[in-house]
Amino acid sequence: MTSTLNYLPFLNIPAFKVPLPIGISFYTFQTMSYSIDVYRGDAPMQKNIITFGTYVSLFPQLIAGPIVRYKDVAYQLDHRRETLDSFTKGVMIFCIGLGKKVLIANQMGALWDAIRESGEANGWLGSWVGIIAYTFQIYFDFSGYSDMACGLGNMLGFEFLKNFNYPYISKSITEFWRRWHISLGTWFREYVYIPLGGNRKGTGRQILNLLIVWFLTGFWHGADFNFIFWGLYFGLLLIIEKFVLKRWLDKAPAFVSHIYSLFFIVIGWVLFYFSDLTQMWNYIVSMFSFGSDVIGDSAAASALSYLPMLIVAGIASTPLAAKLYGKIKTAKFIWVPQTLYCLGVLAVCTALLVSQSYNPFLYFRF
Repeated sequence: MTSTLNYLPFLNIPAFKVPLPIGISFYTFQTMSYSIDVYRGDAPMQKNIITFGTYVSLFPQLIAGPIVRYKDVAYQLDHRRETLDSFTKGVMIFCIGLGKKVLIANQMGALWDAIRESGEANGWLGSWVGIIAYTFQIYFDFSGYSDMACGLGNMLGFEFLKNFNYPYISKSITEFWRRWHISLGTWFREYVYIPLGGNRKGTGRQILNLLIVWFLTGFWHGADFNFIFWGLYFGLLLIIEKFVLKRWLDKAPAFVSHIYSLFFIVIGWVLFYFSDLTQMWNYIVSMFSFGSDVIGDSAAASALSYLPMLIVAGIASTPLAAKLYGKIKTAKFIWVPQTLYCLGVLAVCTALLVSQSYNPFLYFRF
């Protein structure tokens, strides 16, 4: 925070290195949700300090979300029931999330690290491959954690709302933010955007409200300038879509609007990753330096070695597997492949975690 403010020439604030608790932004938002929901009358006041503490420190999603609004779990805190079906469902969802993190996100992270370290020798195609790998990494890392949190919640009798809904199939930036980190978007909409007036006070006020919300969304992730730029970047895109591009996007072929969305989403992840603004700019330039080499030798070797995982990540980011499972989930002996899947994922992930170095979830830093 102080390093960001000190970009202003008239400030010289000494740096304070105060370690913050893990997940502070998540349970801060949850305690605010309690106060606001009770004040509005959307949920009853909790008179049991143990039950209230359970809500604030609910360990499945405490460190990296999803953000649970008090009114969504107020009833469950006092009336939940642990059942075998709920526990079984939780194990299945937990294993899906574990597989996302260990089998896909970590591999995409390794590819991103390898290409990023090659620097200017990547070529423009290599730079695109690298940031696409990071695009997959952050999705499978964060959605994997959210799935694991929801699975643990089911094991304990809780039902948390879904936090990701295949965001990379979106055909607009507006749709993307309805599918990405749903709990964060819902929190800002209900507790910031609507109280500011939402879209009820004219176009100018609506644009201002959107800019405030997206400035705060970026700032919530961190006080560095790149997060603020990232938030305002998406805020401006959403404003342009709403008032300029919506009619065109509604009429455009699906593949055109899908490519448009993915292009700006990927650029957004460059802003999100690089806290050093010079490195950020240089990476963006390398993505569009079409007069240079197409792809460097090191980047090409890395891309080829991880090509199968890139394909797997691309397919897994779509609802294809969910649709196929939906057709067979009522089969008589579906528990057999479900059990084999869970045992297989647990065995492979355990073996990989033992052999790999510490690789925490990306959203632990927020």
